[in-house]
Amino acid sequence: MDSLFDPPEPADERPLDRVPPDGPLAARLRPQTLDDYVGQEHLLGPGSTLRAAIEAGRPPSMLLYGPPGTGKTTLARLVAHHADMAFDELSAVNAGKAEVRTVLESARARIDRGRRTLFFLDEIHRFNKAQQDQLLPAVEDGTVTLIGATTENPYFEVNSALISRMQVYALEPLSPGDLETLVRRGVDALGCAVGDEVVEFLALRAAGDARSALNALELACETAGGEPVTLEDAEDALQRKALRYDKAGDQHYDFISAWIKSTRGSDPDASLYYLVAMLEGGEDPRFIARRMVILASEDIGNADPQALLIAVAAAHAVEHVGLPECRYALAQAAIYLSLAPKSDAAGRALYAAIEHVRDSGAASPPSPLQTTAGGANRRLGRGVGYDNPHGHRGHVNEQEHFPAGLEDLRFYAPDDAEADLRGRLEAIRRARGRPE
Repeated sequence: MDSLFDPPEPADERPLDRVPPDGPLAARLRPQTLDDYVGQEHLLGPGSTLRAAIEAGRPPSMLLYGPPGTGKTTLARLVAHHADMAFDELSAVNAGKAEVRTVLESARARIDRGRRTLFFLDEIHRFNKAQQDQLLPAVEDGTVTLIGATTENPYFEVNSALISRMQVYALEPLSPGDLETLVRRGVDALGCAVGDEVVEFLALRAAGDARSALNALELACETAGGEPVTLEDAEDALQRKALRYDKAGDQHYDFISAWIKSTRGSDPDASLYYLVAMLEGGEDPRFIARRMVILASEDIGNADPQALLIAVAAAHAVEHVGLPECRYALAQAAIYLSLAPKSDAAGRALYAAIEHVRDSGAASPPSPLQTTAGGANRRLGRGVGYDNPHGHRGHVNEQEHFPAGLEDLRFYAPDDAEADLRGRLEAIRRARGRPE
């Protein structure tokens, strides 16, 4: 039984109701339910494991990893709301062991009263090892359900012992469509006149950051002073210029064409210019990465085989990292592809082969090159007489590989950018007794 002299327990406020009416718009618009939460469908879509755990009131301790403005704090508050838990929040930027101790003591006192606590620790990567170790027992025994938020890779910045006791969830930058939904909610809440052009500008140019988009909207409405918000107001509020870029129209093709031709032309500055113009205009980085992979083979080819590896690595970075960080990989690849030696020999060889096959059909391979799989094939003579080149000096044999009558076909003609390959090809043809 509580002592008469124990301080009265403060009434637990709902974590979603603490924002004053004149608080920041981004805070006032925090959703009240998971259905109102925008973005992160890969984590919170219907039937997902995390959503089911939250709705059942049994959320795990977790690390939310993602760029600013992607809903980490909002999600933590929704978790506490759905689980009917007390909500304590600290930032590792200005909190220390004493503040954490106070939170844990309060959580233990609530347990005695049948109340659970969600402890939200923002910027958890700022805690050193000793400070993180202080959290281990409380997470282990369930004193608190810990939600740590970080913009840094938790596997590098958070103790492995703590990670092993928590689920790690990666939050992605919000899409322009998600941001447009949030900006329109902000327009309704503020009651200001904002046209579609302004809404689309804020959604496209906020770089996946909901807080940035809503703060800019609020400032733009204040700047307009009751008049309709102009594009200039929004530009000033976001400190970014509106780009005349229609990613669904001619500019989508014009800018990627200009990027390809600038990169092919070995101009890294122009290549970066068009790359940034596309990204700032809201172009899908996966589209750009695909064009990089194509260019690496089509315009560079074997003049620098490393170019294809760089382009493919950039494409992987786009998928695994996403915006905004994948811009570094795209810029690195654009510069490398621009400065790489150029050759279209592989492309010319490809189209020469295509033209021949389409015009003349594909003749059957010589019998020694056919498969020997199955006894019937060998009895028919298929695969018999194959001369394995590994049994010859230099791993080169004299056996003919073309179908009969096509022995003199030549498709690949290395140019000066592929001088090493040209020399090797000439040497191989001489060794095999084939005309140049």
